[in-house]
Amino acid sequence: MTLTQIWLLFILGVQVVHFLATWKLYVKAGKKAWEAAIPVYNAVVLMQIIKRPKWWVILLFIPIINLLMFPIIWIETIRTFGKKSRLDTTLVLLTGGFYIFYISYFEDVKYNEDRSLKSQSGLGEWVSSIAFAIIAATIVHTYFMRPYTIPSSSLEKSLLIGDYLFVSKFHYGARIPMTPVSLPMVHDSIPVVGTGSYSKKIQLPYMRLPGLQKIKRNEIVVFNWPADSLKWMWNDHSGKFTYKPIDKKTNYVKRCVAIAGDSLQIINGDIYINGKRSIMPDRAKPQYYNDVVLNPGQKLSNRSLKERYGVREGYVSADGYNLNVTDKEADMLRNNPAVKSVTKRIAPSGIFDKRVFPHDSQYPWTQDNFGPIYIPKKGTTVALNHQSLPFYKNLIKQYEHNSNVIFNGDDVYIDGEKITEYTFKQDYYWMMGDNRQSSLDARFWGFTPFDHVVGKPVFIWFSWETNGQGIKEKIRWDRLFTTVHGEGKPKSYFYYFLVVLGIYLVYSNFFRKGKE
Repeated sequence: MTLTQIWLLFILGVQVVHFLATWKLYVKAGKKAWEAAIPVYNAVVLMQIIKRPKWWVILLFIPIINLLMFPIIWIETIRTFGKKSRLDTTLVLLTGGFYIFYISYFEDVKYNEDRSLKSQSGLGEWVSSIAFAIIAATIVHTYFMRPYTIPSSSLEKSLLIGDYLFVSKFHYGARIPMTPVSLPMVHDSIPVVGTGSYSKKIQLPYMRLPGLQKIKRNEIVVFNWPADSLKWMWNDHSGKFTYKPIDKKTNYVKRCVAIAGDSLQIINGDIYINGKRSIMPDRAKPQYYNDVVLNPGQKLSNRSLKERYGVREGYVSADGYNLNVTDKEADMLRNNPAVKSVTKRIAPSGIFDKRVFPHDSQYPWTQDNFGPIYIPKKGTTVALNHQSLPFYKNLIKQYEHNSNVIFNGDDVYIDGEKITEYTFKQDYYWMMGDNRQSSLDARFWGFTPFDHVVGKPVFIWFSWETNGQGIKEKIRWDRLFTTVHGEGKPKSYFYYFLVVLGIYLVYSNFFRKGKE
């Protein structure tokens, strides 16, 4: 039985439980018993009974949001039939709504058609306001825009550690949560406590709303780390893995340097797409480690390295420095009279690095000399053999959602049938960091499936420099309210925001006073 079939049976079960629990209450409210049995329509009728707007029905069918709405509906239902005490409210919540069975079958309740919808106390009003504030925030967070923090230096100089982003869900299409039983606005663990924030027992099949655009080459993308489900992926090829739902895998942010259907190769650190050297956006700042040898008796100050050459990573070597810089910064260093030579550190080709995808000795690749490799495209068919299986083995077994896959040497069986070729079910992408030699990216885990894509970073609303001195240095003022993509130097719109906010506050205050 597929996950979709299981989910449909679960929905049917919920409808049966709803009918058995409420049909008598429908009748007492002047409705027909059968109206409690028809999916969706029964929810519309229930909104009429409890005197709540019909658009609440939409919220009942939005994953995660419905978990917040169900308790509200339970409380509204029992109060409509005279059960207003705190004990009644507590019982209906603790029993997961099953207290309604008891009210329906064992108590002679009366329908209160004219009950007041206003809360009986200040506390009730406060709880109601907080509940709907959480619902509104969860809708925005889950389906439109969510905040994200840059935790590592993999996109250093394009995005910095301490940048706080808004990530658009609607550019590529918002993904319907696959783990609907989870805490709202929390990822895979509860803050402070550290325990899981979700349940694996109920899972939805992968679904996505229509997007505004497709992923473009060299765009920065937030996605769930595919390898987060695989245990020691590049050291252990036993097939053992620790399962984690897709939408609860660790969030990563990288640059999509190759899209589905591309052929990618890395030559001495440079990326080639379909045989041509890739032209990076002007805001992209690829960095590499360079050995900087100084002339005798010369040295460079840390302040000079940071302010003049933009060095954020590096260390002192035996005869100079090993600095992580862009090619442009390396050229600037070469022109410094104190510098004797600058040599980029490149892992040569022809050496097998077992950390590097596809972790197979027949492909002696390194992080700086890699490929060529084909990025799978939906609908494309490839032959399965000794040469191709290292690339597509985990893809077929883990990412393509095939129910029964067996590998016997170079033979592949799906549902007991031997196959010699495979047609991809979705698009894949190649995600890399601009900080080329300090980035755990696709060169180590491989392809990123489209169903793992979270969204597109669009805006930096705040930026914090941990090592800064005082507020003036800790807050990167020039990065506040800047766009992530675009041409030229990022421009801050922070002061424009303050002006608009000031105008709004003055206008709203004046308008309120004038109305009074």
